[in-house]
Amino acid sequence: MQTISLQTDFCVVGGGLAGMIAAISAARHGAKTVLIQDRPVLGGNASSEVRMHVCGAGSYGANLRETGIIEELMLDNYHYNREPSYSMWDAVLYGKAKTQENLTLILNASVNSLTMEGGARSPNAPSNRIKSVTAWQPTTETWITVEAALFADCSGDGILAPLSGADFRIGREARAEFGESIAPEVADKKTMGMSCLFQAREHTTPQPFTPFPWAYDYSVSAEWRKHRDVNVRGTNFWWMEVGGEADSIHDTEKCRDELLKIAFGVWDYLKNHDAGKERFANFALDWQAFLPGKRESRRYCGDVILNQNDVEAAGKHFDDNVAYGGWSMDDHFPGGFYHLGPGTIFHRAPCPYGIPYRTLYSRNIGNLFCAGRCHSATHSAMSSTRVMGTTSLMGQAVGTAAAIAIRDALTPRGVYEQRIRELQQTLLDDDAYIPWQGRDIATISKNAKLTCSGVAAQRPGEPDVLRNGIDRPVGDTDNSFNAPLGSSIEYDFGAETDVSQVRLVFDSDLNRRDPSRPIGQQQLLNMRYYAGLNDLPFTPPATLVKDFRIETKTASGEWQTATEITGNWQRLVKIPLALRTSAIRLIPLATHGAETARIFAFEVK
Repeated sequence: MQTISLQTDFCVVGGGLAGMIAAISAARHGAKTVLIQDRPVLGGNASSEVRMHVCGAGSYGANLRETGIIEELMLDNYHYNREPSYSMWDAVLYGKAKTQENLTLILNASVNSLTMEGGARSPNAPSNRIKSVTAWQPTTETWITVEAALFADCSGDGILAPLSGADFRIGREARAEFGESIAPEVADKKTMGMSCLFQAREHTTPQPFTPFPWAYDYSVSAEWRKHRDVNVRGTNFWWMEVGGEADSIHDTEKCRDELLKIAFGVWDYLKNHDAGKERFANFALDWQAFLPGKRESRRYCGDVILNQNDVEAAGKHFDDNVAYGGWSMDDHFPGGFYHLGPGTIFHRAPCPYGIPYRTLYSRNIGNLFCAGRCHSATHSAMSSTRVMGTTSLMGQAVGTAAAIAIRDALTPRGVYEQRIRELQQTLLDDDAYIPWQGRDIATISKNAKLTCSGVAAQRPGEPDVLRNGIDRPVGDTDNSFNAPLGSSIEYDFGAETDVSQVRLVFDSDLNRRDPSRPIGQQQLLNMRYYAGLNDLPFTPPATLVKDFRIETKTASGEWQTATEITGNWQRLVKIPLALRTSAIRLIPLATHGAETARIFAFEVK
């Protein structure tokens, strides 16, 4: 067996969306980063191995789709993965991480041990620090040890918690502990369960199904059928769920075996025994998961433990909000498939609500971040924060905080104590929306004269809205500027000025819909949960600016092209420049289909 040792600034354990985005964000901000993932693909529950679509606040509120790196990944997917195919989605995620400067990607490696600085840990001492983690990579028969200044546990199951002695919880808190009305009277170890999803594909002719003899036979009794949506076009069969009354970590293999018997039994019922089986006649089972998608296991204890009341308090804004949620408190019954009733209760939550930075690091391990479903929250609050749109925001916050901490030799807690506003402003600059906060505008943009040619009648405030620090519609305020194609939006500085960057935010249609899906199921996701004959290809949103030019004014008063971009498909575009000019202008030339260029930000730094 081989042994490899690596040294880095920041080590992320877990390559789901939260961990992957944490690693990318840290690397982009200058931290040398290692990402360790125990599977051959990235994305966790969003990957081809589990195939859960990415949900978040955008499912419950207008203009609340998560932006930042998760939106960047979504837009990459629409560009590269037109069909769409889950293997291509895997490739989008792989390419983003593999080609990122400062990031070393380690796949198929499972962390199973660690060492602490100074040897043994002291109970509940915040000075406890992890020195290194070790992973086993079976594909190469290699032990890989990574030593780092900072670590992030984004593994879902929170593997570094028991290994390091970090405080953590499993199960449901008693109602009285946090005053949570949806919590049980008595605390227990029950969790939400896990699911092995399947996907169906529609054909032009009937597709017979021959049941497996080892799967469950529901032809005689189908009590499970009550309260459950079995329409292939309306559900991804999330309710095929077990494990909430078992050990959601150590009983995973047993749960997988049970889930396979359930899944193939349910499909047999739909194809061969359901009263409405004719509507499924042309569908064939195209894919079956053999890796359960988990909802809940360990949860870290941070300096703040988010609870139901925090989620429900619409007017409560933590001073250290770095992410937000909006998905309902989707509290699945521990009995899962065997609960004779609805599989979950959707306890509505305000959309959005804030998630504080202090839930994203361990309270007693001094150099350990956490992001994803294992972040610091009660069972009740986590039933909302666990969805991947939300956990992606946590990951970006953790990665950005880690880079700040590395630069200034701070702990995760030290970033809260000394750099929280910088963290928030950096996230906003990277297009990670934080409700109730505005982005600071560069002085040269704030003081310059801003005009637009080619607009006959401008609304009040236009085009100044391009520098108001809010890069999406909020409530009744649109915050965008509609510029005719070919018009020019100009900053006049009044004198020669050093310019280092142009920052643009275009409209990616945060409320975009999928016309291939049934009414009520049309939110455009990263992937579809079934394949239909009338599916339309994925394309970049029509509202995005596709082609544009940046021009600067010379000392003689003439305009010259600084850069021209064709074929853009991203919402956030940062263009590095190194020049002096008295004026600079943006000329939108084409969109992906819209008649005008809809722009949220045009800022010069």
